[in-house]
Amino acid sequence: MSDVLAYAELRGSQLRGVARETVTGARRLADELGGDVHVVSVGPPGSGEEVASLADYGADRIFTAEDGEFGAYHPDALVRAFQYLADQEEYAAILFPASARGKDLAPRVAARLGRGLATEITDLEVEDGEPVVTRPTYADKAYARVGFTESPALMSIRPNVFIPEESQGSGEHEELEVDADPVRTRVSPVETSEEGKLDVAEASQVVSGGRGMQGPDNWSLLEDLVDALGPGTALGASRAVVDAGWRPHAEQVGQTGKVVSPNLYVAVGISGAIQHLAGMRTSNVIVAINKDPEAPIFDVADYGIIGDLFEVVPELTEEIRKIRGDGG
Repeated sequence: MSDVLAYAELRGSQLRGVARETVTGARRLADELGGDVHVVSVGPPGSGEEVASLADYGADRIFTAEDGEFGAYHPDALVRAFQYLADQEEYAAILFPASARGKDLAPRVAARLGRGLATEITDLEVEDGEPVVTRPTYADKAYARVGFTESPALMSIRPNVFIPEESQGSGEHEELEVDADPVRTRVSPVETSEEGKLDVAEASQVVSGGRGMQGPDNWSLLEDLVDALGPGTALGASRAVVDAGWRPHAEQVGQTGKVVSPNLYVAVGISGAIQHLAGMRTSNVIVAINKDPEAPIFDVADYGIIGDLFEVVPELTEEIRKIRGDGG
């Protein structure tokens, strides 16, 4: 068993960025095992053409099921698709993104196949011909190396950890017949963020605000900083801010929100509670801005600015714009 199966996540008929990351991780694992990468998706008519582009990231065989009922997330159909492929092929591993949808689907597939599941993995390798993964534990305070006693090994990968890499696969396309019924779980209308707004979990740079912002009316300071940092930057918020109704839940970073691993994480007015640190500790570079020199956020920050955020953030924004040639 050396082939690897990856889930290609769609939003409607559009391929999500995490799908390319998942296939990249699958390609890395398959190369070490000496096998092929298979990809599966369930979506509305026409979505198969979008999924076919994953051949550019190493997909050798692409299985798609298209139906008008699959325009919304359809976990029952997806579980049936995974079960069918697992019965037909002997996979060494099955990979999911640790996105909101992947976190729902992966345990369902694991339960159906009777296998364990390693979640939020940040690295993977092969030892003695078997997959071994690294995943955070104890609220990201430590890392565990995890092996598997049975195949396929099921795992979900943390977003922004496996940067998409182009690697030409053969891209053979096959259509699956997957029944839309019976339905045990149905998705009600989905509330989406503003059109064109980047999901904080997929952003390469994140600027998050906490209670130190003192109210929702001051968020324009952070919006200006996001704009200065440029494309790929998203707004985030602490749980306290979301609970207070200052920002939408979609922006919440933390153990009960979204786990992010951007290249740059700027924490503004965030003290650094354990719950929040669990959601952003694996960021490549962490910058903290807080007037309290004893704030726990400074324990994990690569760079810290002790000062009044209402003075620091505008100056920082102006300097970034100067460097980028956007002003000054």
